[in-house]
Amino acid sequence: MKRLSVKKNVECMACLECVRACSVAFYKEFNEDLSCIRIVAKGEGAKPMTCIQCGKCMKACEAGAITQNPKTGVYMINKKLCTSCGKCAEVCPMKVMVAPQGGTTTKCIACGICVKPCPMEVLEIVEK
Repeated sequence: MKRLSVKKNVECMACLECVRACSVAFYKEFNEDLSCIRIVAKGEGAKPMTCIQCGKCMKACEAGAITQNPKTGVYMINKKLCTSCGKCAEVCPMKVMVAPQGGTTTKCIACGICVKPCPMEVLEIVEK
């Protein structure tokens, strides 16, 4: 299974470059609410929250718009089938699904676009 992962023992400086890369790539603007990565406070530092590809979103989707890619294990949203009900975002344990008002819900597809701009090299794409 392919997924975006946070490296252990590496400090996130909360610069938001990963957040910027994600929102700009998919929504053409820097907006923290439009990123599939969240930076949360952890103690005195910060931690990126990423999709763990758990599949809870797929189970909550009544429209059948979320399926798992059999080759990569990544859960993906079919925009043509998505009804924008937001139920998938409600059940996401990491709270990293993007459900813009009036738009189709999006989630991390482990594309890695957020990995390169991180100056601390906190993020990586892993195969498990």
